[in-house]
Amino acid sequence: MDLNTITAVAHPQTRAQLPVWTAGDAWLAGGTWLFSEPQVHLRRLIDLTDLKWPALTIADSHLTIAATCTVAQLDAFACPPDWLAAPLIGQCCRAFLASFKIWKTATVGGNLCMSLPAGPMISLTAALDGVCTIWKADAGEQKMPVADFVTGNQRNRLTPGDLLRQIDIPIAALKRRTAFRQISLAPVGRSAALLTGSLDADGTLTLTVTASTVRPIQLSFPRFPNANALRDAIEQHITDELYHADIHGKPLWRKHMTLRLAEEIRDELLGATPS
Repeated sequence: MDLNTITAVAHPQTRAQLPVWTAGDAWLAGGTWLFSEPQVHLRRLIDLTDLKWPALTIADSHLTIAATCTVAQLDAFACPPDWLAAPLIGQCCRAFLASFKIWKTATVGGNLCMSLPAGPMISLTAALDGVCTIWKADAGEQKMPVADFVTGNQRNRLTPGDLLRQIDIPIAALKRRTAFRQISLAPVGRSAALLTGSLDADGTLTLTVTASTVRPIQLSFPRFPNANALRDAIEQHITDELYHADIHGKPLWRKHMTLRLAEEIRDELLGATPS
């Protein structure tokens, strides 16, 4: 869609060249949502592509995913063989309700910043203990877990002028065994519940609930839970008002599917625990 209220497009190449944020500004990365509907309140786009951030970088302790990394780039990434969680990357990429054209344009950072409950990049990075780096409008920097970054349906901790720079995934999290479950009302519909489980070497089970809830919810079990303990923990920590309601699923059904998929994950990862 043409954005006919835009009067300027900035092309910064460094952080120092980022213009002073004013009302009517918007960051432009993939733009798949930005150009999908009228944005009559906008006057200027700040194009991030000329910053040329490397899409994916492996360091000793973490994998850095640039906010401008596309879904296609992430899906095509060749992970080291000891990253047992590698299948989760492809599973979450394929949970997008998107065409291949969107895949090549939509960005990981954009998905986080939209903060939709069904955002699969939120699911992926939260499940793998991702940490956001935010460039603050006052030239400072802030780090926070992805699980804390998203606070509700289309709500997050960014303030005007803040820019999500990257998400760091600990290598230790990428070496965990994982399980993935997702369900939609339609065969290729938006996720109504997307759950992941990960199993540490010490036997700690971490369950991450997204899509069925308005924000990511993580539950950690130092000792592998039985079915009743898992169900009780979910019902205690995910209260009814946290379940999302829209045309893609009613809260009561989402709750039911969350409990069901969580048990399937528990059962799958139970087979991976030492006997």
